Amino acid sequence: MASLLDGRSLAAAIEQRLTDAIRAGLDQAGRPPGLAVLRVGDDPASGVYVANKEKACGRVGIRSLGAHLPADTPAAEVQATIERLNADPAVDGILLQLPLPAGLDEGPLLRAIDPEKDADGLHTLNLGRLLKGEAGPRSCTPAGVMALLKAAQVELSGRRAVVVGRSILVGQPMALMLQAADATVSVAHSRTRDLADLTRQADVLVVAAGRPRMIGADHVRPGAVVVDVGIHRRPEGGLCGDVIFEQVEPLAAAISPVPGGVGPMTVAMLLVNTVVAWCRRHGIEHGLGDLVP
Repeated sequence: MASLLDGRSLAAAIEQRLTDAIRAGLDQAGRPPGLAVLRVGDDPASGVYVANKEKACGRVGIRSLGAHLPADTPAAEVQATIERLNADPAVDGILLQLPLPAGLDEGPLLRAIDPEKDADGLHTLNLGRLLKGEAGPRSCTPAGVMALLKAAQVELSGRRAVVVGRSILVGQPMALMLQAADATVSVAHSRTRDLADLTRQADVLVVAAGRPRMIGADHVRPGAVVVDVGIHRRPEGGLCGDVIFEQVEPLAAAISPVPGGVGPMTVAMLLVNTVVAWCRRHGIEHGLGDLVP
């Protein structure tokens, strides 16, 4: 039976560290950290995600300074809102909630965010910093995966890692972070031939394909560590991931559940990026370097 990579408990521990860091730095900063989550439109899932992020901010002492714009807001107005948040001294982190309504191109809007306030680590400059191994905010979901693996004492140096999915949001930065930890990394995608042959070679398998229950027992080597980034609503109710949990769990050494695995860590790392930016702006020692891969 696999051990569970419990994102809920680790996220709670990280939130306590952030609470302590904020309390310790408040006098020096003169204000709490501020996170602005910018939501455009009324996508129901986005509404849930934004509410969860705002609740997490409240738990640790971060001010929520975001905005909710109508779905028909012109791109120029969304960009003007981003520029206003860039200039606001009370804002340390900005996140543009994706997906955007049809007709809005996320690329120029993500690039409009001040790289130093890029709480989701998706600005071109920050992806470049990741590639070069330079300090900067990291993409929240892969950073959360790295924190889960570290907490579980999963050895990465010299191990074979396979990432299924090549999105800029998860797959590509995930591969770079694993490579920086001295893993030997392969990236699989929709055109990969003989996927199961490749994934069975993995000591660490990270699945971020966005396809429900696509990875089963035939894809996993016994004793592998399996991280499931996917989350989907099942037609019959409930949630599932990209991995068929009941098939893979008996084979794996460790596995992340859905829900309760990677999801809480994504929110936790968003808060980490915001607090680290706040500390950097005010010259505060934070002791959070172990959470920034």
